[in-house]
Amino acid sequence: MLTQPQRRFLDQSRVARLATADAKGAPHLVPVCFAVEAETLYITIDEKPKRQDIPLKRLRNIQENPEIAVTADRWDEDWSRLAWVMLRGPADILRDGTEHDRAQALLREKYPQYRAMALDDLPVIAMRIRRVLSWGDLST
Repeated sequence: MLTQPQRRFLDQSRVARLATADAKGAPHLVPVCFAVEAETLYITIDEKPKRQDIPLKRLRNIQENPEIAVTADRWDEDWSRLAWVMLRGPADILRDGTEHDRAQALLREKYPQYRAMALDDLPVIAMRIRRVLSWGDLST
């Protein structure tokens, strides 16, 4: 589903924006670290400071409405270099298991900061990519 230029762009992108919406359609947008394997995009919930008394809004939204979007983009003062890739699809929340562990390993490989974090018991968002849109010069 992803073209080679789209996959390369995503592999080299360091941050994306995750868009979720609750059951009433109220949007929620946050920057995230991510990794893509085959036709799935993974986002871990990490150890950066977060409220502990209630589940994260992005997780609550996915439980209510699993359809999400993720956009990775490149900004440059030279507007001929502007580009983005948007992925859409349903998300699962992985709490354990083989896919969960593989996703955490992929994310640790891409982001050295995760290597020192205790991610094993933290959830992973797994987006099943159903639609891919892109625009601009995706070359790096």
